[in-house]
Amino acid sequence: MPHNSSGDGETILIADDHPLFRQALGLAVSGVRPQAHIIEAGTISAATNAARTATGLALILLDLNMPDAEGFMGVALMHAQRPDVPIIVVSSAEAASAAKEAVRVGATGFLGKHEDLATMEKVIAAAIAGERISPPADEPLDTMASKLTDLTPMQLQVLHGVLAGRLNKQIAHDLGIAIPTVKAHMTAILRKLDVSNRTQAVLAARALGLTLNQQSPSVFNS
Repeated sequence: MPHNSSGDGETILIADDHPLFRQALGLAVSGVRPQAHIIEAGTISAATNAARTATGLALILLDLNMPDAEGFMGVALMHAQRPDVPIIVVSSAEAASAAKEAVRVGATGFLGKHEDLATMEKVIAAAIAGERISPPADEPLDTMASKLTDLTPMQLQVLHGVLAGRLNKQIAHDLGIAIPTVKAHMTAILRKLDVSNRTQAVLAARALGLTLNQQSPSVFNS
């Protein structure tokens, strides 16, 4: 997808729960795409809602650990919502190695929170230009990740509920859908992940680093 040099007509989403760091990322974005429209979000729930409706979305900058999703769950959710948009995972230096694993579930780049403004701009420009990093080679995880990326956004939301230990009726309430619909999605999830039960689905998801904050299991409520 071609991009103009100024970013006119483009939208860039910054999802981070720290306002000051959102401001720093916004400054870096403006240095690369001065005309781009910047959307900010402090939770995965707000970020997924914004990504779903944003027009001209060219890039997502996503904090690895958000209040309502930990590990790589946020990355997977954002990728499921907008698989066509590059995602830069933003994290602390200590999480750099783990963050690069997030490429398996949809990330395309990594940016350390310790980096200076010039480095931030370089990483952002590279992501918009289509550059992406490669995950460490691990055939079993790569195979499972390819299956995970076949899940629809709603199926991933149902899996998110299963990871939180929610019952079908609770997931249905959280997502505003009928219980039979949850069951149908669960059947599709098991088939796509090539597992036979919910426990195996949870183990597969956790093997890929999909975890969540148990204090906020229902991140899909508007």
